Amino acid sequence: MSYFDNFMKANKAYVDLHGTEHLPIKPKTKVAIITCMDSRLHVASALGLALGDAHILRNAGGRVTDDMIRSLVISQQQLGTREIVVLHHTDCGAQTFNNDEFVSQLEDRFQVDLGDTDFLPFADIEASVHQDVQLLKDSPLIPDDVVISGGVYDVDTGRISEVK
Repeated sequence: MSYFDNFMKANKAYVDLHGTEHLPIKPKTKVAIITCMDSRLHVASALGLALGDAHILRNAGGRVTDDMIRSLVISQQQLGTREIVVLHHTDCGAQTFNNDEFVSQLEDRFQVDLGDTDFLPFADIEASVHQDVQLLKDSPLIPDDVVISGGVYDVDTGRISEVK
């Protein structure tokens, strides 16, 4: 049996708890959160969010990429969000490799040319939050009046620390 089969069983129980109320498409808090795909980070629980409260955008490392900005533009311009939170975390897989070495390994393994592909690893977690917050502030597609904050989630304690 695959995990998907287990997920389908679990979903049947979830449906009973979910209810049938139609939630609005626009997030109630008007917040979009950029964070990592790490399975140890349950953003909604950590921030006290319920269904329909916020957009949660995830990728490896929780990094600001062109696709994240694309999603944020839709989130803001079509769905009314007015605040962005960049939330990285301790013990991140994006801290475990060097981009040049990783690209070289992938090119050798798959016999492809990745050119100047950047998988956006980082060594300093607070510096990565600062970098991503600055990318958002510098983007011409993110209005100047959008509130942008950053933080670090500790995977061992669940505590979030603000990065100023």
